[in-house]
Amino acid sequence: MVSQWSIIDNHLEIGFRDLIELRFVKAFTGAGVGLLAVRNCIEYARECVNDERPFSTRRFQTDGRTIFLEGIERSGETKLLDLKRRQYVFRQVIERTFKDLDIEDDAVARWRPFNGKQSIVVDPHRSFGQPIASKYGVPTAALAQAVEAEGSVEKAARLFEVSATAVRDAMKFEESLQSAA
Repeated sequence: MVSQWSIIDNHLEIGFRDLIELRFVKAFTGAGVGLLAVRNCIEYARECVNDERPFSTRRFQTDGRTIFLEGIERSGETKLLDLKRRQYVFRQVIERTFKDLDIEDDAVARWRPFNGKQSIVVDPHRSFGQPIASKYGVPTAALAQAVEAEGSVEKAARLFEVSATAVRDAMKFEESLQSAA
């Protein structure tokens, strides 16, 4: 697999589309699909959509259920539910996972990681791919730090010339990152 990951100063850094692929692996394993089945499905999906990162393509969004079912059949995994139920689970996982992604030119272009809200976006072409207040382009970390330094949302909003709502969303998003760590 061709990927955009590297190790820099003992930290693993991955490309944007690799990050999106990992989100799908997490979603499917969370739905009870075994790693061997996921691996077989990735290989089969690569063939079907002709892309090294198939889960981050528009074609997978529309055809993912069939690809997964056929990929699981190839893996021989039998721990899954009956076919009718699997179809429902896969459709639900795929729809939920694509809900916070923006697709352009047949590939994922942006991710809205704050519960799918439009206010926060990860765009590899803006601000070096760090989470930003989408309308303003200001990193969420900078907005959250400004609130801490200035003592209020309103002062931080005036300082960066952004809405108070954008600052509040940035703060909540940064807090969610801290609680996940």
